[in-house]
Amino acid sequence: MIKGLVFDIRRFSVHDGPGIRTTVFLKGCPLDCSWCHNPEGRSTSPEKIPGKLVFEGKEYAREEIAGTMMDAEEVVQEVLKDRIFYETSGGGVTLSGGEPTFQAVFSLDILSRLKRTGIFTAIDTCGYTDHENMIKFADVTDLFLYDIKLMDEQAHIRHTGISNGTILSNLKFLTDSGKHVMIRYPVIPGINDNVGNLTSLSSFLLSLKNPPQEIHLLPYHALGASKYARLGRKNPMPEQFGISQEKLMSMSEQLQQKGFKVRVGG
Repeated sequence: MIKGLVFDIRRFSVHDGPGIRTTVFLKGCPLDCSWCHNPEGRSTSPEKIPGKLVFEGKEYAREEIAGTMMDAEEVVQEVLKDRIFYETSGGGVTLSGGEPTFQAVFSLDILSRLKRTGIFTAIDTCGYTDHENMIKFADVTDLFLYDIKLMDEQAHIRHTGISNGTILSNLKFLTDSGKHVMIRYPVIPGINDNVGNLTSLSSFLLSLKNPPQEIHLLPYHALGASKYARLGRKNPMPEQFGISQEKLMSMSEQLQQKGFKVRVGG
């Protein structure tokens, strides 16, 4: 049986699709975004993360391992423990990462098994995978939480390490196929929080046969800073870095004027 690398299974999630969900985080990602808040999800190998445990006023060193090999049936049996919450809230299971399509065979096995049990499936994806893979994901995924970061190709290469051509092509395929897609837009100050990028995004989306109706603006946060420190890596983002509520509201209004339903936050 195919096995994959999982670094977290988070229960009672309400930001990764409708209802109460369990989110399965898979390791490995083809992008190298400087603002990544899950740096432990990038590598394709288990990683040791130093930590500490405080007990009765004393600190004890404790080492965690980010990444556990599991087979698809193990993952399914684990997430099915929460089935009652999915059924009562209209929730389900979301694959995230890292990038779930990076472990395509493993992810497809999980999603296929979940679909056979009637569970509502979703993936949080950057969309960077072979077109043949995306066709297979379309068959077993109910909702795509689709990350769009930058519309200009050269800017995308500069800030993520790869072209956005495949990402936009796969998005067009999914919407043309009538799949349910929600756009997720990480708002990174000084990188993509400008009128020009939002204008290009809305123009592209509206040019599609079945434009996505909903866009989630996800403001950058520094919650990943401590993870970089524990992994012994330099955090590529400035320590004091954020975006104002006024700026987020202005961006939201710009997209709403184009007819999109906009939500600030996941």
